[in-house]
Amino acid sequence: MLIMKKLLLIRHAKAVHDSNYEDFERPLKNSGIKDAELMAGRLQSEGIIPELLITSPALRTQTTANIISEFLSLPKPVEDMRIYEAGRTILIAIVNQLDEQLNFTGIVGHNPTIEDMVAFLSGHSLGFPPGAAALIEFDLDTWGAVTKGIGTLKWYSSPKED
Repeated sequence: MLIMKKLLLIRHAKAVHDSNYEDFERPLKNSGIKDAELMAGRLQSEGIIPELLITSPALRTQTTANIISEFLSLPKPVEDMRIYEAGRTILIAIVNQLDEQLNFTGIVGHNPTIEDMVAFLSGHSLGFPPGAAALIEFDLDTWGAVTKGIGTLKWYSSPKED
């Protein structure tokens, strides 16, 4: 039986734009923390619960991933430095190298790459405000076969919906 692979792509929640911080160290705004909690609640209520989150180690992505992981009772997010400044090619390579034991993985990253990945994999161009998330399913049983246009967008939500 074919086990579908599922990928949850999440853009970090709202971060401060303050010249006192290096880009890598920018923290979430209070509204960003609330948005990450809101989205974690939405994921839970929809039953969209990945086995693991992989995150850029930048403070804003790490905080977003930690909030979601704690809310959904997931293991501590795995940091991958490549996600920080990754373009689509690098992010696809990360997906293609995911542990085959995992059937549902989430990646918390940055725009424009997260938005670009959703369009590349599913053919859907969506606005991707901070905190937004998209679930893409693949009719595949191996991460190595994930490539352009073969994913199906199953769910999309952003904190701006309310």
